[in-house]
Amino acid sequence: MEKSMFERMGGTYRQEGDVLIPNLEAPEAPKIGKYGMLRHQYLRAHKRAILTGMQISGELNDHLEQIDREATEMVERLTSQMAKAEGVTEALKRSDQMAWIGAMNSIRTRAEETVLNDLIYA
Repeated sequence: MEKSMFERMGGTYRQEGDVLIPNLEAPEAPKIGKYGMLRHQYLRAHKRAILTGMQISGELNDHLEQIDREATEMVERLTSQMAKAEGVTEALKRSDQMAWIGAMNSIRTRAEETVLNDLIYA
């Protein structure tokens, strides 16, 4: 009997009862968070050619994982640096929680804005 296209491409089957079932494995899902998804949306909306090239070459998931990792690290680093520079400390957190929350929210928002402009939408 002639081999199927699947077998010619290196695929194999297993038999369950009278039925041959292909041995398929789903590719591992990329570990992409908030910033990786934002980058993907940006590429899809504004840089279609780059997105298509990355999809064809198989580089897209690696790129999105790297962007997500770099963006997360940059937000954490900037948040920490800004909090230190503005005097937002654990002492403030203990003495006036609402002021600390407001200051940290402001700092986090500014750090994310920087990351979005420098990494995601570049």
